[in-house]
Amino acid sequence: MTLSICTAQLNFVVGDMPANAQKIVAAARQAHAQGARLLLTPELAICGYAAEDLFLRPAFIAACDAAVRTVARETAGLEGLVIVLGHPQAAAPGAAAFSTCLNAASVLRAGRIEQTYAKRELPNYQVFDERRYFTAGTKPCVFDVQGLRVGVLICEDAWFSASARETAAAGAELLAVINASPFHLGKSAEREQTMRERVAETGLPLVYAHLVGGQDEVVFEGRSFALGADGAVAGRAPGFQEQLVSMQARRTPEALRIEADIAPERSLDADLWDALVLGVRDYVGKNGFPGVLVGLSGGIDSALVLALAVDALGAGKVRTLMMPSPYTADISWIDARDMACRLGVRHEEISIKAPFEAFKAALATEFAGLPEDTTEENLQARIRGTLLMALSNKFGSIVLTTGNKSEMSTGYCTLYGDMAGGFAVIKDVSKTRVFELARWRNAHDPYSTGASPIPERIITRPPSAELRPDQRDQDSLPPYAVLDAIVSRYMENDEPIESIIASGLDRADVERVTRLIKLNEYKRRQAPPGIRVTRRSFGKDWRYPITSQFRA
Repeated sequence: MTLSICTAQLNFVVGDMPANAQKIVAAARQAHAQGARLLLTPELAICGYAAEDLFLRPAFIAACDAAVRTVARETAGLEGLVIVLGHPQAAAPGAAAFSTCLNAASVLRAGRIEQTYAKRELPNYQVFDERRYFTAGTKPCVFDVQGLRVGVLICEDAWFSASARETAAAGAELLAVINASPFHLGKSAEREQTMRERVAETGLPLVYAHLVGGQDEVVFEGRSFALGADGAVAGRAPGFQEQLVSMQARRTPEALRIEADIAPERSLDADLWDALVLGVRDYVGKNGFPGVLVGLSGGIDSALVLALAVDALGAGKVRTLMMPSPYTADISWIDARDMACRLGVRHEEISIKAPFEAFKAALATEFAGLPEDTTEENLQARIRGTLLMALSNKFGSIVLTTGNKSEMSTGYCTLYGDMAGGFAVIKDVSKTRVFELARWRNAHDPYSTGASPIPERIITRPPSAELRPDQRDQDSLPPYAVLDAIVSRYMENDEPIESIIASGLDRADVERVTRLIKLNEYKRRQAPPGIRVTRRSFGKDWRYPITSQFRA
């Protein structure tokens, strides 16, 4: 016996149920034509993941139900094909507003819903908030395809033992896990290892069907895979791209064997680059923006954002603006102009000297007798933000902000200035990794948009905001290697302050950085959304009060 399985590693749009349904129908037709008799769709494929409080609206659930019926009806003629379809479903008929629903997977065969499984383990940590929306299921789901007994699990169900073991006890010979598991660096290896544990506990091979695409702050990288009963990787799809992944389940006298192509593992930098590119492309594309604007300073952060934007959208949808001040070094505008030329984007230069002097003149009476300080520095950043937002308003393009995680942690950014914009591309990328990524991109051209796009001097010169004479970032902050180590331990991993100090980091630096993290929560609350690429970002999985006296 050989069963041909197809995992629909597809990119869906949250709330566009008619289009999502048609994408699934098209995938089913193509898979069937290629001989597949089992099609696995990702978790909540019919509505996209995650729909957040839309799950609480009865009209939304009704639209999802209609889309499920559409898929069943339009695939009824695909003889022998069984579809596992992820979708939300009302927990009770006629449920009222704010009622929880089920995170469900229905088994579709010959145009009808044969049975429906409800997710049993509901995650409520990091970016997940599923207990707000869903009621947990209680029963396993096993069905037959060409004599093979297949058991369904939904994402978190397979991260714990109980559901997998009960599914095996119910007679499953193969575990089919449908997923929407957000990306962070290293997550792919974690998934495969955890699924290997389920295989070891049950003795069953496993197929893992995964979502791909960007949704607001999170990215799903695909990379669907299969494990044999021995735990070895039997198949793996490429990451960060849509694909119908074909696998063969072959029964032999010894075991049920899975056969498929195995995409190679890749470096963390390659994964990170693709995640950021996909996050930008889908945020801009799914929200209908015609293009993006980047304030180009001649510094490393804006250079990296520009390279990402061009890889994501193409040069024709990217526009840059250099806004020199009286403190801008000549090498900054020269390097900015050079990079824009290398990537072929439209580039303009507007001096902020005149508006800066006008602001100072308007405030001269109020500021009489007071020395210049960060007030005047912030004025320059806010003038730049105003110019960028004016162009955004006039032409419809979204402003990509260029602040990194190190700056967001410590408040080394200006509210309504360099924080002004619609999408924060590297909000979850530390300064040390910004430099690593810049070097990686100069050594690779993954989207064929231009080799070595970032002038070497941008990477090697000391970082500076250039808002006062001879300014350097390290005048105001600890060295970035130290700063980022503290942020990683304290913010991403909740390590106590005394433990961080005991690791060898200077007490004064640790106290200073953790204090800055606490003090600048009010800024982060007003920052645009940005792409999550670490285990914990300043977004959905960071929920701290602004008003609080507790630090550690």
